[in-house]
Amino acid sequence: MTAEQDQRWLSAAAAIAQRGVPLSRPNPAVGALIVKHGRVLGRGWTQPGGRPHAEAMALAAAGEAARGATLYVSLEPCAHASQRGPACADLVAASGLARVVVGCADPDPRTAGQGIERIRAAGIAVDLVPSPACAAGLAGYLSLRQRGRPLVSLKLALSLDGCIAMADGQSQWITGAAARAHCHAMRARHDAILVGGGTLRADQPRLDVRLPGLESRSPQRWVLTRGAVPAGWHALPSPGALGQMANVQSLFIEGGAQTAAAFLRAAVVDRLLLYRAPILIGGGLPGLPDIGLTALDQAHGQWRLAESRTLGKDRFELYERS
Repeated sequence: MTAEQDQRWLSAAAAIAQRGVPLSRPNPAVGALIVKHGRVLGRGWTQPGGRPHAEAMALAAAGEAARGATLYVSLEPCAHASQRGPACADLVAASGLARVVVGCADPDPRTAGQGIERIRAAGIAVDLVPSPACAAGLAGYLSLRQRGRPLVSLKLALSLDGCIAMADGQSQWITGAAARAHCHAMRARHDAILVGGGTLRADQPRLDVRLPGLESRSPQRWVLTRGAVPAGWHALPSPGALGQMANVQSLFIEGGAQTAAAFLRAAVVDRLLLYRAPILIGGGLPGLPDIGLTALDQAHGQWRLAESRTLGKDRFELYERS
Protein backbone atom coordinates (compact mmCIF):
# COMPACT_ATOMS: atom_id res chain seq x y z
CA MET A 1 0.00 0.00 0.00
CA THR A 2 1.13 3.53 -0.72
CA ALA A 3 1.12 6.30 1.89
CA GLU A 4 -1.84 7.85 0.09
CA GLN A 5 -3.80 4.61 0.25
CA ASP A 6 -3.00 4.20 3.93
CA GLN A 7 -4.33 7.68 4.63
CA ARG A 8 -7.47 6.94 2.63
CA TRP A 9 -8.25 3.78 4.59
CA LEU A 10 -7.46 5.49 7.89
CA SER A 11 -9.86 8.29 6.96
CA ALA A 12 -12.50 5.64 6.30
CA ALA A 13 -11.81 4.08 9.71
CA ALA A 14 -12.11 7.51 11.32
CA ALA A 15 -15.43 8.07 9.56
CA ILE A 16 -16.92 4.77 10.72
CA ALA A 17 -15.73 5.51 14.27
CA GLN A 18 -18.19 8.42 14.39
CA ARG A 19 -21.04 5.91 14.60
CA GLY A 20 -19.97 5.38 18.19
CA VAL A 21 -20.04 9.07 19.18
CA PRO A 22 -20.91 9.76 21.98
CA LEU A 23 -22.43 6.48 23.17
CA SER A 24 -19.02 4.79 23.46
CA ARG A 25 -18.24 6.81 26.59
CA PRO A 26 -16.30 6.37 28.80
CA ASN A 27 -14.22 4.78 26.02
CA PRO A 28 -13.07 6.63 22.91
CA ALA A 29 -15.01 6.04 19.70
CA VAL A 30 -12.63 4.00 17.53
CA GLY A 31 -13.08 2.67 13.99
CA ALA A 32 -11.47 -0.41 12.42
CA LEU A 33 -11.41 -1.87 8.91
CA ILE A 34 -9.90 -5.16 7.74
CA VAL A 35 -8.81 -4.88 4.13
CA LYS A 36 -7.35 -7.36 1.63
CA HIS A 37 -6.73 -6.69 -2.08
CA GLY A 38 -8.70 -3.44 -1.83
CA ARG A 39 -11.81 -5.10 -0.36
CA VAL A 40 -13.23 -4.54 3.12
CA LEU A 41 -13.64 -7.91 4.85
CA GLY A 42 -14.69 -6.64 8.26
CA ARG A 43 -15.46 -3.38 9.97
CA GLY A 44 -16.24 -2.28 13.48
CA TRP A 45 -16.66 0.69 15.78
CA THR A 46 -16.77 1.05 19.55
CA GLN A 47 -20.19 -0.01 20.82
CA PRO A 48 -22.40 1.77 23.42
CA GLY A 49 -20.84 1.70 26.86
CA GLY A 50 -17.41 1.03 25.38
CA ARG A 51 -17.64 -2.66 24.50
CA PRO A 52 -17.09 -4.48 22.22
CA HIS A 53 -14.15 -2.52 20.88
CA ALA A 54 -13.81 -1.69 17.19
CA GLU A 55 -11.02 -4.23 16.56
CA ALA A 56 -13.00 -7.06 18.15
CA MET A 57 -16.02 -6.27 15.97
CA ALA A 58 -13.96 -6.08 12.78
CA LEU A 59 -12.12 -9.34 13.48
CA ALA A 60 -15.36 -11.14 14.29
CA ALA A 61 -16.90 -9.88 11.05
CA ALA A 62 -13.92 -10.96 8.94
CA GLY A 63 -13.42 -14.35 10.59
CA GLU A 64 -10.75 -16.55 8.98
CA ALA A 65 -10.55 -14.14 6.04
CA ALA A 66 -8.58 -11.78 8.29
CA ARG A 67 -5.46 -13.94 7.86
CA GLY A 68 -2.99 -12.14 5.64
CA ALA A 69 -5.09 -8.97 5.57
CA THR A 70 -4.41 -5.44 6.83
CA LEU A 71 -6.13 -3.87 9.82
CA TYR A 72 -6.65 -0.11 9.69
CA VAL A 73 -7.55 1.25 13.12
CA SER A 74 -7.98 4.87 14.17
CA LEU A 75 -6.40 4.41 17.64
CA GLU A 76 -3.63 2.12 18.88
CA PRO A 77 -5.16 -1.20 20.08
CA CYS A 78 -5.44 -1.29 23.86
CA ALA A 79 -2.89 -3.32 25.78
CA HIS A 80 -4.54 -3.53 29.21
CA ALA A 81 -6.83 -6.32 30.36
CA SER A 82 -10.35 -5.50 31.52
CA GLN A 83 -13.11 -7.40 33.29
CA ARG A 84 -15.31 -6.46 30.33
CA GLY A 85 -13.13 -8.02 27.64
CA PRO A 86 -9.65 -8.95 26.44
CA ALA A 87 -6.99 -6.48 25.35
CA CYS A 88 -7.36 -5.71 21.66
CA ALA A 89 -3.60 -5.99 21.18
CA ASP A 90 -3.85 -9.65 22.19
CA LEU A 91 -6.79 -10.27 19.84
CA VAL A 92 -4.89 -8.67 16.97
CA ALA A 93 -1.69 -10.56 17.79
CA ALA A 94 -3.55 -13.87 17.52
CA SER A 95 -5.49 -12.95 14.38
CA GLY A 96 -3.08 -13.94 11.60
CA LEU A 97 -3.16 -10.46 10.12
CA ALA A 98 -0.21 -9.51 7.93
CA ARG A 99 -0.16 -5.81 8.79
CA VAL A 100 -1.69 -3.25 11.13
CA VAL A 101 -1.85 0.48 10.36
CA VAL A 102 -2.58 2.75 13.33
CA GLY A 103 -3.80 6.30 12.78
CA CYS A 104 -3.19 7.69 16.25
CA ALA A 105 -1.02 6.63 19.20
CA ASP A 106 -2.85 6.10 22.48
CA PRO A 107 -1.70 8.46 25.27
CA ASP A 108 -3.28 6.22 27.93
CA PRO A 109 -0.25 5.00 29.94
CA ARG A 110 -1.80 1.53 30.14
CA THR A 111 -1.33 1.25 26.36
CA ALA A 112 1.00 4.06 25.10
CA GLY A 113 3.17 2.10 22.65
CA GLN A 114 2.68 -1.23 24.39
CA GLY A 115 -0.19 -2.18 22.10
CA ILE A 116 1.95 -1.69 19.01
CA GLU A 117 4.92 -3.54 20.50
CA ARG A 118 2.80 -6.51 21.56
CA ILE A 119 1.47 -6.90 18.03
CA ARG A 120 4.96 -6.59 16.52
CA ALA A 121 6.21 -9.24 18.93
CA ALA A 122 3.69 -11.62 17.36
CA GLY A 123 5.37 -11.14 13.97
CA ILE A 124 2.80 -8.74 12.52
CA ALA A 125 4.07 -5.60 10.77
CA VAL A 126 2.78 -2.45 12.43
CA ASP A 127 2.97 1.09 11.06
CA LEU A 128 1.99 4.18 13.02
CA VAL A 129 0.80 6.55 10.29
CA PRO A 130 -0.37 9.83 11.89
CA SER A 131 -3.77 10.61 10.40
CA PRO A 132 -5.34 14.08 10.68
CA ALA A 133 -8.78 12.48 10.26
CA CYS A 134 -8.17 10.04 13.12
CA ALA A 135 -6.80 12.75 15.41
CA ALA A 136 -9.79 14.99 14.65
CA GLY A 137 -12.23 12.18 15.36
CA LEU A 138 -10.52 11.44 18.68
CA ALA A 139 -10.03 15.08 19.69
CA GLY A 140 -12.18 14.81 22.80
CA TYR A 141 -10.46 11.66 24.01
CA LEU A 142 -7.01 13.08 23.32
CA SER A 143 -7.89 16.30 25.16
CA LEU A 144 -9.04 14.35 28.21
CA ARG A 145 -5.91 12.19 28.26
CA GLN A 146 -3.37 14.87 27.43
CA ARG A 147 -4.84 17.98 29.09
CA GLY A 148 -7.03 16.45 31.78
CA ARG A 149 -10.19 18.15 30.50
CA PRO A 150 -12.78 17.68 27.77
CA LEU A 151 -12.72 19.31 24.35
CA VAL A 152 -14.86 22.45 24.72
CA SER A 153 -17.14 23.75 21.96
CA LEU A 154 -18.95 27.08 22.38
CA LYS A 155 -22.11 27.68 20.37
CA LEU A 156 -23.52 31.14 19.64
CA ALA A 157 -26.62 31.99 17.59
CA LEU A 158 -26.22 35.61 16.45
CA SER A 159 -27.82 38.30 14.38
CA LEU A 160 -25.69 40.10 11.81
CA ASP A 161 -24.99 42.82 14.37
CA GLY A 162 -23.82 40.31 16.98
CA CYS A 163 -26.89 40.11 19.19
CA ILE A 164 -28.19 36.94 20.83
CA ALA A 165 -31.58 38.37 21.83
CA MET A 166 -33.80 41.43 21.86
CA ALA A 167 -33.21 43.98 24.62
CA ASP A 168 -36.00 42.34 26.66
CA GLY A 169 -34.32 38.91 26.34
CA GLN A 170 -36.54 37.48 23.60
CA SER A 171 -34.43 35.02 21.57
CA GLN A 172 -36.81 32.47 20.05
CA TRP A 173 -35.99 32.23 17.29
CA ILE A 174 -32.98 34.07 15.91
CA THR A 175 -32.05 31.26 13.51
CA GLY A 176 -34.28 29.12 11.35
CA ALA A 177 -35.33 25.48 11.48
CA ALA A 178 -32.34 24.14 9.51
CA ALA A 179 -29.84 25.81 11.82
CA ARG A 180 -31.69 24.57 14.90
CA ALA A 181 -31.70 21.02 13.56
CA HIS A 182 -27.96 21.28 12.88
CA CYS A 183 -27.43 22.46 16.46
CA HIS A 184 -29.32 19.42 17.76
CA ALA A 185 -27.08 17.21 15.64
CA MET A 186 -24.09 18.88 17.31
CA ARG A 187 -25.62 18.21 20.72
CA ALA A 188 -25.89 14.54 19.78
CA ARG A 189 -22.13 14.40 19.18
CA HIS A 190 -21.13 15.64 22.65
CA ASP A 191 -20.95 13.90 25.99
CA ALA A 192 -22.18 16.88 27.97
CA ILE A 193 -23.96 20.20 27.45
CA LEU A 194 -23.71 23.25 29.72
CA VAL A 195 -25.56 26.50 30.36
CA GLY A 196 -25.19 29.20 32.97
CA GLY A 197 -27.27 29.42 36.10
CA GLY A 198 -29.16 32.43 34.78
CA THR A 199 -30.16 30.59 31.62
CA LEU A 200 -31.31 27.61 33.65
CA ARG A 201 -33.46 29.74 35.94
CA ALA A 202 -34.91 31.93 33.18
CA ASP A 203 -35.51 29.39 30.42
CA GLN A 204 -35.67 25.96 32.10
CA PRO A 205 -34.04 24.48 28.95
CA ARG A 206 -34.42 20.79 28.13
CA LEU A 207 -31.04 20.59 26.35
CA ASP A 208 -32.00 17.25 24.82
CA VAL A 209 -31.71 16.02 21.24
CA ARG A 210 -35.03 16.28 19.42
CA LEU A 211 -34.09 14.72 16.10
CA PRO A 212 -35.92 11.50 15.14
CA GLY A 213 -33.75 8.49 15.90
CA LEU A 214 -31.15 10.44 17.89
CA GLU A 215 -33.05 10.99 21.12
CA SER A 216 -30.87 8.44 22.94
CA ARG A 217 -27.82 10.60 22.24
CA SER A 218 -28.93 13.49 24.44
CA PRO A 219 -25.88 14.69 26.41
CA GLN A 220 -25.47 14.98 30.16
CA ARG A 221 -26.83 18.31 31.43
CA TRP A 222 -24.48 20.62 33.33
CA VAL A 223 -24.85 24.11 34.73
CA LEU A 224 -22.13 26.60 35.67
CA THR A 225 -22.92 27.26 39.33
CA ARG A 226 -21.61 26.82 42.84
CA GLY A 227 -25.12 26.26 44.14
CA ALA A 228 -27.59 23.40 44.15
CA VAL A 229 -28.91 22.03 40.86
CA PRO A 230 -32.17 20.29 39.91
CA ALA A 231 -32.42 16.52 39.71
CA GLY A 232 -30.78 15.18 36.55
CA TRP A 233 -28.31 18.06 36.34
CA HIS A 234 -24.61 18.32 37.27
CA ALA A 235 -22.86 21.40 38.68
CA LEU A 236 -19.56 22.83 37.45
CA PRO A 237 -18.28 25.47 39.88
CA SER A 238 -16.01 27.28 37.39
CA PRO A 239 -14.39 26.93 33.95
CA GLY A 240 -11.19 26.02 35.75
CA ALA A 241 -12.88 22.95 37.20
CA LEU A 242 -13.33 21.15 33.86
CA GLY A 243 -11.09 18.36 35.11
CA GLN A 244 -13.83 17.43 37.58
CA MET A 245 -16.15 16.27 34.76
CA ALA A 246 -15.46 12.56 35.08
CA ASN A 247 -15.32 10.64 31.78
CA VAL A 248 -16.60 13.64 29.77
CA GLN A 249 -14.58 13.84 26.56
CA SER A 250 -16.53 16.64 24.85
CA LEU A 251 -18.50 19.57 26.27
CA PHE A 252 -20.99 21.72 24.34
CA ILE A 253 -21.63 25.19 25.83
CA GLU A 254 -24.94 26.65 24.74
CA GLY A 255 -25.76 29.66 26.93
CA GLY A 256 -25.71 32.40 27.97
CA ALA A 257 -23.45 35.35 27.22
CA GLN A 258 -21.82 35.59 30.66
CA THR A 259 -21.08 31.87 30.68
CA ALA A 260 -19.59 32.06 27.18
CA ALA A 261 -17.38 34.96 28.25
CA ALA A 262 -16.25 33.14 31.38
CA PHE A 263 -14.96 30.18 29.37
CA LEU A 264 -13.30 32.44 26.82
CA ARG A 265 -11.58 34.44 29.56
CA ALA A 266 -10.30 31.17 30.99
CA ALA A 267 -8.91 30.25 27.52
CA VAL A 268 -10.48 26.80 27.60
CA VAL A 269 -12.68 27.08 24.48
CA ASP A 270 -11.31 24.89 21.67
CA ARG A 271 -14.01 25.42 19.03
CA LEU A 272 -16.49 28.17 18.19
CA LEU A 273 -19.76 27.21 16.48
CA LEU A 274 -21.37 30.37 15.11
CA TYR A 275 -24.88 30.37 13.63
CA ARG A 276 -25.51 33.71 11.94
CA ALA A 277 -29.01 34.79 10.96
CA PRO A 278 -29.52 37.42 8.22
CA ILE A 279 -31.30 39.80 10.58
CA LEU A 280 -30.46 43.07 12.33
CA ILE A 281 -31.70 43.66 15.86
CA GLY A 282 -30.06 46.91 16.97
CA GLY A 283 -29.94 47.63 20.68
CA GLY A 284 -30.26 43.95 21.53
CA LEU A 285 -28.29 41.86 23.98
CA PRO A 286 -24.71 41.40 22.75
CA GLY A 287 -23.42 37.90 22.11
CA LEU A 288 -20.38 38.47 24.31
CA PRO A 289 -19.53 40.86 27.14
CA ASP A 290 -15.94 41.59 28.13
CA ILE A 291 -13.68 38.57 27.62
CA GLY A 292 -10.58 40.08 29.17
CA LEU A 293 -8.75 41.62 26.20
CA THR A 294 -6.65 44.67 27.02
CA ALA A 295 -5.29 45.33 23.50
CA LEU A 296 -6.66 44.65 20.04
CA ASP A 297 -3.63 42.66 18.94
CA GLN A 298 -4.53 40.03 21.55
CA ALA A 299 -7.60 39.18 19.46
CA HIS A 300 -5.66 38.31 16.31
CA GLY A 301 -4.28 34.89 15.44
CA GLN A 302 -6.46 33.05 17.93
CA TRP A 303 -8.91 31.30 15.61
CA ARG A 304 -8.95 29.69 12.18
CA LEU A 305 -11.99 28.91 10.04
CA ALA A 306 -12.39 25.13 9.73
CA GLU A 307 -15.84 24.84 8.16
CA SER A 308 -18.51 27.07 6.66
CA ARG A 309 -21.89 26.20 5.18
CA THR A 310 -25.34 27.57 4.49
CA LEU A 311 -28.22 26.25 6.59
CA GLY A 312 -31.44 27.48 5.06
CA LYS A 313 -31.20 31.27 5.25
CA ASP A 314 -28.56 31.12 7.98
CA ARG A 315 -24.80 30.69 7.92
CA PHE A 316 -22.82 28.23 10.03
CA GLU A 317 -19.12 28.74 10.74
CA LEU A 318 -16.85 26.47 12.77
CA TYR A 319 -13.64 28.00 14.12
CA GLU A 320 -10.86 26.08 15.82
CA ARG A 321 -8.31 27.57 18.15
CA SER A 322 -5.07 28.18 16.27
